Amino acid sequence: MIPIPSDLENRDFSLHALEETLKPMGFSIGGNWDYDQGSFDYKMGVEDGYQFLRIPFKAVKGMLDSPGVVVKLGKPFVLSHVYQSGVDADGRNGALRGAVDQFQTPVDPDGVVTDKFVEEGKELLQEVERSLMER
Repeated sequence: MIPIPSDLENRDFSLHALEETLKPMGFSIGGNWDYDQGSFDYKMGVEDGYQFLRIPFKAVKGMLDSPGVVVKLGKPFVLSHVYQSGVDADGRNGALRGAVDQFQTPVDPDGVVTDKFVEEGKELLQEVERSLMER
């Protein structure tokens, strides 16, 4: 995980406004969200895993599943998830969990991020900053 300094850090935005700006740029709300926190993820690549620019946020007014929620953005970062390939030979997840969660445990949820993706993340973040500051 490589943190990237940003003028967006600690700024409050309507979650709806963020979605209107970031989703057309290719961001999605990451699957690991809760009722009071989450992140916008942009998948930059698939080299030896998945590389993302992640912009975390935390609800400061309301809950994420309610209309009108306001969120505070955290420090953006670039990360790489390195996943196992093939079938989970050990079957550690069990039959019930396997029926619900078919994804294997990552080999390394915080893999090495190459300079190429750090630079791409910085450039993308500058574009996000310009778009959000114009609102």
